[in-house]
Amino acid sequence: MGRLFGTDGARGVAITELTCETAMQIGRAAAMVLTKKANHKPKILIGKDTRISSDVLEASLIAGICSVGADAVTLGVIPTPAVAFLVKKREADAGVMISASHNSMEFNGIKLFSGTGYKLSDDIEEEIEKLVLDTPEKITEAMTGFKNVGKVTHDKKAEWDYIRYIMKTIDHDLAGIRVAIDCANGSASVTAERLFGGLGATVFLTNCTPNGTNINDNCGSTHIENVAKCVVKNKCHVGVAFDGDADRCLAVDETGAVIDGDKLIAIFARDMRDKGTLKKNTAVVTVLTNLGFTHFAHNNDINMITTKVGDRYIMEQMLAGGYNLGGEQSGHIIFHDYATTGDGQLTAVQFLSILKRQERKASELGSMMERYPQVMINVKIEPKWKEAWKNDEEIEQLIAVNQKKLGSSGRILVRESGTEPLIRVMIEGRKFRLINQMAMEIADKIKERCSDEKPAETEDAEE
Repeated sequence: MGRLFGTDGARGVAITELTCETAMQIGRAAAMVLTKKANHKPKILIGKDTRISSDVLEASLIAGICSVGADAVTLGVIPTPAVAFLVKKREADAGVMISASHNSMEFNGIKLFSGTGYKLSDDIEEEIEKLVLDTPEKITEAMTGFKNVGKVTHDKKAEWDYIRYIMKTIDHDLAGIRVAIDCANGSASVTAERLFGGLGATVFLTNCTPNGTNINDNCGSTHIENVAKCVVKNKCHVGVAFDGDADRCLAVDETGAVIDGDKLIAIFARDMRDKGTLKKNTAVVTVLTNLGFTHFAHNNDINMITTKVGDRYIMEQMLAGGYNLGGEQSGHIIFHDYATTGDGQLTAVQFLSILKRQERKASELGSMMERYPQVMINVKIEPKWKEAWKNDEEIEQLIAVNQKKLGSSGRILVRESGTEPLIRVMIEGRKFRLINQMAMEIADKIKERCSDEKPAETEDAEE
């Protein structure tokens, strides 16, 4: 990706890296690029998560958008997929979401949507990036002056319109289901209780009191153990956990065992296959998808297409091939029949709908896919090593040697994060101790060659 935008928008430490000035310029440039074909007064929607920095970045974006003659419509705190939905419903020219998703509170980000509700392509983001970083004088020339400055309004119906739409994606209620919900002290805090309670479920909320600094703080989909405890304590049928902007969803069964994104996609794929609604009998996944899903797909006569990591690439493949289900292990799952991006609460509603309709335990559904042991280690890198680490001979050789040892019973994937200054070392195989040792060796080698930092703790490991 480019110098400003990663795989999921522009991100950085709020105020010091993702500055107010940068946000204002992004607002101006995005308004210029995304509304240049508009033959009317352009309108851009703005949503945000609960981070303390979201308000000031919102103000900066509004100033930028309005200074080039577009109108800004604020949606308040709302999930990212709600912005994507409302852009199209309100016939706006573009949408902006202020969020750093699952990252901790010091980070923030700016995600952009076109008037069709889809995330922007790389080409359009590069066009915006060039205006901001290379030709800011063109932005200055586009500023309209006081006579044509844009107006600011607030959309008071945004939350309810989104909630009602998600409710309508299933044709029955969820009465009788006891569900624990971890809102990550984020955007789902304003919608989850009304959505799931409105569908008739008995709801037990946790981490639903945002204060500006506690978003994703040892909670949400990156700390699934919290909702697992809530499930067991309250004897729930299932638990779901969202990230800060509620575009991800992970689940736990009635025992507290994790049902990750790969397992959820498997559950949805087979259910849709059985109903005859899985287009071209295909699920679109990423290179990080567990090997167990590959075997599941083969055994169930479901086609599997693999893309780069990032829900934008999943959606691009879905659009190109005419598919309607795709997603990531992290819980970004796209139901293209209903949405233009990943939607955590839509995912949860669909999952609970299957529980109710099939009258099965969550543990039974989760067991349909065997998950291979997997280890992932994150290694911090200095900016100068971005992309360059791939050409280091010692790193390449160590990866090749270990892949040969694994053979066809496992795989190694070493990749740069698109949202954080990290190299992710992921290994799968049947023998946990072996892959764990390999992952640590590769992480140590990357640290030795590319960074002064020690490798992070293992992020995910299963016996």
